Amino acid sequence: MERMRITSVRNAQGIKVKRCCASCQYKYIEIDGTRICTLTKQKVQQKYKCKQWEMSDGMKNAGKR
Repeated sequence: MERMRITSVRNAQGIKVKRCCASCQYKYIEIDGTRICTLTKQKVQQKYKCKQWEMSDGMKNAGKR
């Protein structure tokens, strides 16, 4: 995984979403708060972003009525 500068994209409703682990489809958070990437099986930080980042369903739907 590669460390990159955090950028933002907009979802279909125009809401700005930061491209990082916190908004990624592949994140998994353990009971103790440890953040795991389900693609690479590595522990990562909240602001970490890799090339496989994909917007989570929750972020895709943010702003919908």
